[in-house]
Amino acid sequence: MKKIISYNVNGIRSASDKGLAEYLKEAKADVVCFQELKAMPEQINEALFTDMGYHCAWYSAVKKGYSGVGILSKEKPLHIEYGCGNEAFDNEGRVIRADFSWGSVLSVYFPSGTSGDDRQGVKYEFLDFFYNYAADLEKKLGKVVVCGDYNICHRPIDIHDPVSNKNSTGFLPEERAWMDKWFEFGWVDSVRLLNPQPHLYTWWSFRANARANNKGWRIDYVSVSSALSPHISASGIDADAKHSDHCPTWAVLSV
Repeated sequence: MKKIISYNVNGIRSASDKGLAEYLKEAKADVVCFQELKAMPEQINEALFTDMGYHCAWYSAVKKGYSGVGILSKEKPLHIEYGCGNEAFDNEGRVIRADFSWGSVLSVYFPSGTSGDDRQGVKYEFLDFFYNYAADLEKKLGKVVVCGDYNICHRPIDIHDPVSNKNSTGFLPEERAWMDKWFEFGWVDSVRLLNPQPHLYTWWSFRANARANNKGWRIDYVSVSSALSPHISASGIDADAKHSDHCPTWAVLSV
C-alpha cells in the first residue's frame, strides 16, 4: 500500500511554522508532493522531513519566493527528474518527478492565470504542453501519478458557486474542456472515483470567511494512469489541515 498526498502549501516555510510536520507525522504518507514552495532549497528546514524518514527533492523557481515543487518519499527514488524540459516552465519550477519500482509520481504546479490575460495565455500554453508531455510519460512509463495544483475546477460540483464563477479563470469553458480531454485520455480522478458527494474543496479564498463557510474550489488532484487506477483503494481530502489556503488531497494505491 502506498499513500500519496498532494499539497499546495502556499509557502513551505509558512506552512512549517503552522504545524506542517505534525500533520505529516499523523498522515503517514509514503509520498508527499508539495506545490508552491516559495523558497529555495537552502531556505527549507529539511530536517523537519528527514527526521521522519523522508528523502527530499526540491525544484525551485529561478525567481525567489515564487512557485516551486517538491517530493518527499519514505522510499529512496530510483531516479529524480527535475523539470520537464521546457525552459520557460522549468524556470518557474513547475514539474518534478520521482521514479519508484512500483510507479512514477509527479508534483506539478500549473499556472493560475489570475494575474491577467498574459498569464492566462501562459496557462493555456502550459496546458497544451503538459497534456502531451504527460501522455508521452504514460506511454513510456505506464504507471504514473500526476499530483498537483491544476488551478482548474472540472465540473460544477467542484466549485461552490458555478453560476457566478462561469467567467472566472480556473472555471472557464476552455479550461474545463482541457480537463475533459485529460480524463478522457485515461487519467483517473482518484478523489471523484470514490467520493461522488458535493462540497469537497481543496482551496478557499482568504476573503469573506470563505473557508469557515466552505465556499471553496476543488483545484488540486491526484490523477492516476489507467495502469494504476485499478489499484486505487482509498482517496479523499484533509479539509481540517490548515497550513495553507489549500488543503491536502490524497490517494492510497494497493501496490
